[in-house]
Parts: sequence; structure tokens; C-alpha cells
Amino acid sequence: MTVATDVPSQPWTGRDDGPGTDTLRWHHAVRTEPRPGQAASARTVPDDGTETPDAALVGFRSDEGVRRNQGRQGAANGPAALRRALASMALPAPDQVWDAGDVRVADGDLEAGQHRLGAAVATLLDEGRPVVVLGGGHEVAYGSYLGIARSRALRGAARLGVLNLDAHFDLRDDVRPSSGTPFLQMAREEERQGRALNYWVLGVSQPSNTQRLFHTADKLGVRYLPDTECGLLGLERAERFVDAFLAECDLVHLSIDLDVLPAAAAPGVSAPAAYGVPMEVVERVCTRIAASGKLAVCDVAELNPDLDVDQRTARAGARLVHSVLTTRNAAVRPM
Repeated sequence: MTVATDVPSQPWTGRDDGPGTDTLRWHHAVRTEPRPGQAASARTVPDDGTETPDAALVGFRSDEGVRRNQGRQGAANGPAALRRALASMALPAPDQVWDAGDVRVADGDLEAGQHRLGAAVATLLDEGRPVVVLGGGHEVAYGSYLGIARSRALRGAARLGVLNLDAHFDLRDDVRPSSGTPFLQMAREEERQGRALNYWVLGVSQPSNTQRLFHTADKLGVRYLPDTECGLLGLERAERFVDAFLAECDLVHLSIDLDVLPAAAAPGVSAPAAYGVPMEVVERVCTRIAASGKLAVCDVAELNPDLDVDQRTARAGARLVHSVLTTRNAAVRPM
């Protein structure tokens, strides 16, 4: 089985502190080719002979959704910036991740790009790999969803839950899909399949969403926690929100829009947050999801390196990817 991405991943490079498992960084752990003889296998065999599934990265190089949503373009360069920021981060334990390359939207055909991303994600999930998708505008979320919907993961009685960390609902009812429409697209597709979308949002900003969007959210049964209730003093409230979400699903699609963070932590996004949710809370939410064992796909959206300051946003996004993968891998690693 092959993963159909448009652009193969480039070799990872970064700081090297010498040999040994106690000096590992992400660029040591990321492979850009499947293991020899295991192109269709998702298994890494540790020294004790037990098997644990490798996670996979795939990039989505798209600005088209942001352009259609009248935002500031540049997110197509987000995947490369996230990889650079992640490469030299130190690993707490030996891990393996496969970078499957990028899906690129270069011709304005966003819909085709989302379907190519969906095909890549479905292949990786069917191999047993949890997937982290590096965006790209938030239109990446619909492509990630298409992958889950096409995979074997949703067969049977599995219940999908979608948790969006975002200042925006992204439930716009526009003529053309954009970075503002992915979750309404999901809701309509789920309805066509005879299901209701189990959609939760943490960090919604009232000034960033019209009353029409709040009405749409209410109509769809969306549960949300406003940014004003997600500060450090509201950490327990955020954790209860996540625990209630996890209790209602078997598989999780975690979507992280970096504009959920305060502008000081994430200036390099199309719409920086005047208020935002502190990094400490966002990271705690991400690790709680990763430790649950239910995470299927995590996507990271809206990093625009052209607007970033001192790589703050890239580093914040990479830190969240690092936290998700190391927490998830620790949860499945044999004791």
C-alpha cells in the first residue's frame, strides 16, 4: 500500500549532540521512507519483541482556503516551518515517526487537494498509524476528516468525536469551501451518512464569530467553551470539558488552529487573537487527548511563517506536535 502525496518529504536535519539514546532529537527519529520490507506495515519492533505502531506525518501545503476566506495568505509554507521547528526538539525516549511527504494545492483546486489529503490519511490510518497533519490553512481539517471517513477506523460502531481548538467555529455557509467552512462540510457529510457530527470547540471568541455562526452551532448541537473560560484559572473547567468529550467518542479528530493562542504566543497566523487561550491550557488539552488512546488524527493549522516573529508560532505549533506524539507514544510503549 502506498501513500499518494504530491511532494516527497525532504531529509530532516538539526542539532546533533553525539551518539546515544540520551541525545536524541526529532530529526534522528523521523524517517522519510517506509522501513525496508515494511512498506505496508505500520509496526516498529522494540528490543523486547513487542509491537507498537509508528505515527505518521503528512503536510498540506495550501493557501487557497485562506484566500477564499479573505485572510492573509502564507500558510502553504506552514508545514516546512513546523518541520524545521520540530527537528531539533529533544526526545524524552526513542521514538519513530514516518514523514510521508506533502499534499500541495498549487492550482486553486482546493477540493481536489482535500480529497488527495483524505486518501493519504485513510491509507495511513488503515496501516494502523495515528496521523499528524501539518497545515496549511484550516481547510486542512476537512481533508483530515475525509481520511477518517474513508478509513476502516469508522467501520462498526465506532463513534467519531471532533475537537477543535480555535477562536472560530469555522461553520460558515459559503458558496465555495474555504478555511472558514470545514466543520459545516463535515456536519453535512455526516448527515448524508445518517449520523450527527459530534463537534466540540474549545477557545471560541465571541467577537470573532457572528451571531449567525452561534445560531448555526446551536442548531448543530455543537458544544463549546469560550476563550474567557479557558484561562489558567479555568484549567480544571477545560479538563472537565475534554473529559466529557472523550466520554462520548471512540475515535478523536483533534484540530488545532494556532489562532486559538494569544497573539503574543502565536503572531504568525491570519487572524491573531486579542485574548486567546494560554499555551499551558492548550498543551494540557492536547496531552489529555493523546493519553486517552483514542486519537486518530491531529491537524495543526494556520501557521503563516511570513507573519511570524522570532519563529514563535512555529515553535508553539511544533511544541504541541511534540507533546501529542511523545504523550501518545508513552501511552502505547510497553512498560
